[in-house]
Formats: sequence, structure tokens, C-alpha cells
Amino acid sequence: MAQHSTHPGGASRVRRRALVGTAVLAVLVALAGLTAYLTRDGRSPSDAPAPPPSSPTASSSPTAPAGPHARFHALPVPPKTQDPIKYGKAAAAALWSYDTRAYSRPELRKALRGWLTEESKYADPTSVDKVVPSPVLWKEMAANGQFATAKVNEGHFPHAFTQALQADPGAITEAYVYAVTASGKQSIAWKGSPAGGAESRSTTLAVQCRPDHPCALVGIMPSVAP
Repeated sequence: MAQHSTHPGGASRVRRRALVGTAVLAVLVALAGLTAYLTRDGRSPSDAPAPPPSSPTASSSPTAPAGPHARFHALPVPPKTQDPIKYGKAAAAALWSYDTRAYSRPELRKALRGWLTEESKYADPTSVDKVVPSPVLWKEMAANGQFATAKVNEGHFPHAFTQALQADPGAITEAYVYAVTASGKQSIAWKGSPAGGAESRSTTLAVQCRPDHPCALVGIMPSVAP
């Protein structure tokens, strides 16, 4: 898983529309007009990065898979960009990628937290921690040499967010936080299975892009906004 109106009546509007249980992102949600969408019945939550695959069979090879996907993958490093959509797509790819062969769970968690804005009043590290596999699951995945790569095909501002900005263009100028929805595919593989399969992924992120400063992640929204 960051903005509010500077107008005198903005505080009351924020309180009415804030997303319950997501305090850090509540102001962003209020600005973007996403509260009604995110609390609507039947909406899917943002995709976690590491669903466990089918367990390898007893005949699986104990060696790492062959082919181009066999190379180890480095920890994700945030790009230096002032484009919120470009940054959001890169962040989504980072959240959907991991390599249990190359680093530990704490190392991945620390690396992903490194994408967060340094402004603590907006950063939501809990939303990032939630997409990191649990210690028990990571141990199981590591035993199988599991890793995942991601390809993000598309990124855009959600419709509700653009509507909110059109209604109050100046509201963005306090925190400069943008909602970005990214979509793509995550490919998972493990020992003896160089092509474990690909699944479609979508998530909505809060991205801060202040003028003359590289973008940073604020947090991951609890549901995907179109």
C-alpha cells in the first residue's frame, strides 16, 4: 500500500471518504475517489508476488533448471525516474519477482522496503511486507529452488484517480502521490521445471513523484482499481 485537499473543507471530506484500516493510504484514497471501489463486494485483492506452485515430483532433477531462466536474479533496485507510471510498472515487476536461490527472505524484504518514500508520514511498509512470502513458505520455496520473473505489459492512472484530479487539480501538490495500476504476467519455475507456468497479475500502487526528485513507492493498495 497520501494526499489531501488544501481547501478549508477538505479535512471533513477526507474523514468521510478515508479507507478504513489503511491509515497511511487513507488520504490518497480519498483524493483518488477509490474508497467506494475498494470496499465494493466482489473485488479481488492486489496480487501477491509468490503463490506456491505445485510441488515438484520425486523424479525432479536436484539441479537448477536449464535454459535462459536458470540464471540467478539480483535483488530489485528502484529506477531513477520522475514518471509515476514508469516507476509503478517497475515496482510491480519487483513485487512479482523473487529468487530463493540467490538471496534470503530478509534480504528481499529489505530491498523492497528500499523502494519506499523516505517521508514516513506517507510510507506504508506493512503493505510491502504483506507481499513477501512468509518465513515458512519461503523455506519451502527455497528447498525447491523456486524463483519468479515478471513482465509488466501496461500501466495507467485508474479512472477514479484521473477523475479526482480533474475535479481538484491542486490537491496533488501537497504530497504528489499518484495511483498507478500495473498489469502483466508472473512466471514461476523451480528445480527440474524451467517453465513452471505464467499467471496474469494486476496491482494498484501509490507512487510519490515530487518535482525534481525521483519517484518512490508509498504503498500497495488493497484492491486493484481499473
